[in-house]
Amino acid sequence: MLDDAIWIPVITGLVELFKDVGFPKRFAPLLALTFGVIAGLFYTSPHDPAGGVLSGVVMGLASVGLYSGPKNLTNTGVKQ
Repeated sequence: MLDDAIWIPVITGLVELFKDVGFPKRFAPLLALTFGVIAGLFYTSPHDPAGGVLSGVVMGLASVGLYSGPKNLTNTGVKQ
């Protein structure tokens, strides 16, 4: 599980890098899921494809939440 936690900020950083070079922002969650599944399949669970995909989906979704959570907290246009 520690491997998964290490990959989450890496995925977030890669997605931000892609957005900075012109990747459409609306596809950022799909890109995060893709990076997560790749990391899950090739790094965290190379001998268990089903576990790698599941782990990758969790990492991708967590990285999207890692980005959008603080962003939503600092957004001044949010009504309470």
